[in-house]
Amino acid sequence: MEDTTPSNASQAPTTIDVIDIQRIMHAIPHRYPFLLIDRVVEVELNKSAVGVKNVSVNESFFAGHFPNHPVMPGVLIIEAMAQTSAVLVVETLGPDAAGKVVYFMSIEGAKFRRPVVPGDQLRVHVVKERNRGNVWKFNAVARVDGVAVAEATFAAMIMDRAAPT
Repeated sequence: MEDTTPSNASQAPTTIDVIDIQRIMHAIPHRYPFLLIDRVVEVELNKSAVGVKNVSVNESFFAGHFPNHPVMPGVLIIEAMAQTSAVLVVETLGPDAAGKVVYFMSIEGAKFRRPVVPGDQLRVHVVKERNRGNVWKFNAVARVDGVAVAEATFAAMIMDRAAPT
């Protein structure tokens, strides 16, 4: 597939050391309790990024998943992958991403290797497989202490943000 990233992305710096929580919240619309990354590190624009989620016992989902045996739901690990990818897309597109939002389209091959529990630091490694127009495809692996806990391949689409009704 042809990579159709805007040419201005190649003129900007190709790496970003750290994207803090304020910049994440500027890039994507998610907020507590559904903002599932605390920082994005090791960013190589148009290629890859690593999102970091510090998993705390105070997370709202632990009240019901599961009482007396807290485990981070797998779908939320997948969502952390999608959010990390969305930040990578927005940062790669730069000003071209203004007024747009990244929507999750599909997921393939999701596998969960071990539970993620309070005290873990989830490091979500996403790699762009390709993009064509406004559709981007990624491979992702979530790790705790360097050990894979989940993986998936998924697609996302960047679209104009819907006007408020």
